[in-house]
Amino acid sequence: MRNAKAGNKTVQQFRDAALPWLDDAYALAQILMRTEVDAEQAVQDCYLRALRQFDGVRGPAVRCWLLAILRAVCRKRRGEMPGRRATPTNSTDYNATTEHCDAPTIRQLIGELPAPLGEVIALRDVIDLSYKEIAEVTGVPVTTVMSRIADARGLLLAARRAANKAPPAGRTKPTVLG
Repeated sequence: MRNAKAGNKTVQQFRDAALPWLDDAYALAQILMRTEVDAEQAVQDCYLRALRQFDGVRGPAVRCWLLAILRAVCRKRRGEMPGRRATPTNSTDYNATTEHCDAPTIRQLIGELPAPLGEVIALRDVIDLSYKEIAEVTGVPVTTVMSRIADARGLLLAARRAANKAPPAGRTKPTVLG
């Protein structure tokens, strides 16, 4: 009976510590997994794994800890080696929907970045982690985080400019006869 009470207390402590970060976890999972269904499954896997590993972690540290677990879950689910994006296999993923969209959204553009760049820009600009927290989640030095964010922002800006200059799908630029 004592173990059951202790288990319930641990579950309640986990809920109190981890549930405030559920929206952040889901936002990151949507970017890393590219589909809602895959994102939901990844977050569920993350929270189950985190509950099994939970030992009373408290405060803001829980956020980074959960996001690091989520990142590992997403990589495993995609069958991906660190630093490499898996090829999408689902017709409802970001790349498929981007083809039908005249002006890609920032989330779509982030989804098209190489994995290390997409992760850090999502953690910074979507989830609003500090550079130090991003370094903790990704396991790289803060200077690497800063460099990746700068590279990602440069690529996003270039992609956005290119998208704005491209004619809408199905249309061609008019030719000028002279």
